Amino acid sequence: MNRGRVLPTNREEVDVRERAGAQVQAGPTPAAFDAQFHRFLDTFPAAAYTCDSEGLITYFNPHAEALWGRAPKLNDPVDRFCGSFKLFAIDGSPIAHDRCSMALCLQMDRAYNGQEIVERPDGRRVVGLAYANPLRDETGRSLGAVNVVLDASDRLRADQAVKEADRAKDEFLATLAHELRNPLAPIRTALHLLQLKGSSSPDLAWALDVIDRQTKQMTRLIDDLLDVARITTNKLELRKERTVLTEILEAAVAISRPRLAAAAQELVVAVPAQPTHLDVDATRMSQAISNLLDNAAQYSEHGGRIWLSAAREGHDVVVSVRDVGIGIPGDMLPRIFEPFTQVHGSPDRPHDGLGIGLTLVKRLVELHEGTITAHSAGIGKGSEFVMRLPAVVEPAGQARRRKPATPATSAAPPLRILVVDDNRDSVTTLGMLLRMTGYEARTAHDGLEAVTMAEAFAPDVVLLDIGLPKLNGYEAARRIRREPWGKTMVLIATTGWGQESDRQRSRDAGFDHHLVKPVDPTALMALLASLGHARFGQESSAAD
Repeated sequence: MNRGRVLPTNREEVDVRERAGAQVQAGPTPAAFDAQFHRFLDTFPAAAYTCDSEGLITYFNPHAEALWGRAPKLNDPVDRFCGSFKLFAIDGSPIAHDRCSMALCLQMDRAYNGQEIVERPDGRRVVGLAYANPLRDETGRSLGAVNVVLDASDRLRADQAVKEADRAKDEFLATLAHELRNPLAPIRTALHLLQLKGSSSPDLAWALDVIDRQTKQMTRLIDDLLDVARITTNKLELRKERTVLTEILEAAVAISRPRLAAAAQELVVAVPAQPTHLDVDATRMSQAISNLLDNAAQYSEHGGRIWLSAAREGHDVVVSVRDVGIGIPGDMLPRIFEPFTQVHGSPDRPHDGLGIGLTLVKRLVELHEGTITAHSAGIGKGSEFVMRLPAVVEPAGQARRRKPATPATSAAPPLRILVVDDNRDSVTTLGMLLRMTGYEARTAHDGLEAVTMAEAFAPDVVLLDIGLPKLNGYEAARRIRREPWGKTMVLIATTGWGQESDRQRSRDAGFDHHLVKPVDPTALMALLASLGHARFGQESSAAD
């Protein structure tokens, strides 16, 4: 039986069928895969491009062309790694194209993310966040890399604007403090002069007390405002030391006592019988507790009662300030420590202050690794602030730290003092105060006059303002220090600039001390007395 025969198949037809079958079995061709991958990258809302293993650009999407400001040549050695005109680091230093994110990704054969500034042909610069990742085949062999670049120019400009605003705010606060302190300086000195003279008139004595309290309050507001700015920018430095709790509380009460007395408010204090120690900046912690006392006084009625208590609870020291004042609404409790937040019991009850006292307290406590919480049952039911700080376990029998004795201001050896300030009220009142207390004092009003008079008068101490005409205080101090006759003079900066950078700058210029206006006359007299005793004591020893 004839089964027929199979006709031979055309060889070209066989090859076509074999290739088609192979494609069905192996999947899309590399070219088809590349086209699909490129369509995927075209959907990106960011610049995206690919390079082969040699760094030649093989593809870029429209966003990449817009980012670079040009269309680079594909597979061309002229355009390798990146299609940008020029590249820079964030700090502005140039980056070679073979050190860009794409190049580093290819060289290290791993993902490489970085920030780059792309300069377009028109000179415009764009900040890019680059995310470069290797591309490999199914065997792991490197095929090149893909780079996705996000335009972060707007974000960077926003960040820079915020930083510039913060810098401008800090400069404004420092300048404001300086300008406010300048007029406070002669007010405080003149007040001290009147208090030294005394008065038989009760009304005048009362008026002087009012001026004294309000001047101190203004000074504290300025200091608090600057402290909040320093803490916010991490510029506040703590000087921690082993301190007895009662000494901190006594200092805080002494600071707040005038305000409590002015409102005829009673303060009830309860402290532990046994000495309790802390590792803290004693000055800052006294400031924090004093702020709590002032807050209680501010929001309590005239003649009210305030409680300050402290106790040891386990590993903590707990300090509480409680009042029966206007209280805190429940919705205000979560925000009470935010800057510029104030509680008003009623529209007709105004309160002074900037609303930064509690903010400062919270930041200071947190810097000491402590916590503070506010409690109140509501309007008209008072409030309580509870501070917790880590206590120190002291060995049995350890002696309590004593404060150094303050030098007496009376019977001080007569120093020759030169006072320099362009504010004539300041220099006149301070000169009068010094002469009244037994010192020989002369005055100058600019930096050049200060240097000339320092040579002619040969003072033991120079009280030198910084912001002087003709020659600022820093340069005047340097000129005095360069002269043989000025090397042993005690130079004291008296200035409205009080940040740590200002203190460091005065030290670098040759100042021995840095006092911030308005200078406390009592503290100044104590400093001058100690300088006088030290100088004349040394001379007596040398003579013997």
